[in-house]
Amino acid sequence: MKFTSKVLAGLLMLVGLLSASPHAIDKAHSEVGFSVKHLMITNVKGEFKEFDAKVDFDYKTKVFKSLEATIKTKSIDTGIEKRDNHLRSADFFLAQKYPELKFVMKSYAKKSDDEGIMIGDLTIRGVTREVKLEVEIGGTIKDLEGNNRVGFSLEGEIDRTKYGLKWNKALEFGGIAVSEEVDIEVQVQAVEL
Repeated sequence: MKFTSKVLAGLLMLVGLLSASPHAIDKAHSEVGFSVKHLMITNVKGEFKEFDAKVDFDYKTKVFKSLEATIKTKSIDTGIEKRDNHLRSADFFLAQKYPELKFVMKSYAKKSDDEGIMIGDLTIRGVTREVKLEVEIGGTIKDLEGNNRVGFSLEGEIDRTKYGLKWNKALEFGGIAVSEEVDIEVQVQAVEL
């Protein structure tokens, strides 16, 4: 009886893996953004212009089977060239030595058909740490060419200092110039291959 249960469980797991399908990112309709508090009074937003990812998504169960992303650090863009160059420097991303940030999903827990928690390893400046991302599935659709598409967002927070991005300045009235916490804000549209 135990053997039969294990075989059945294994078959169900295999069917689940086989029903997932690989997707490519539609870069024209996706963005990798972030937000950080500046001078403790406003949020400054930015994005990375160059990125790629591989996604395995199951349309029946609405579950992510895998997600691996690569982001080019030199592509950071906050709209201010001087600030972007500073962010590429050794004070922050050290883009010349570490040209990529990487994210590899380790697990996905479904909260509802449209929401879940994704746990993965994020690597910045050669430092890998586990992060938790809130996932919201915006929907699935067949596009004008007959391709299946899924839209989703990822949101989370990291402490940048734990990745070696430690630059800061103390303010005269107290506090710091740039918060240690960085909000991650990603919008993705992926096309089934």
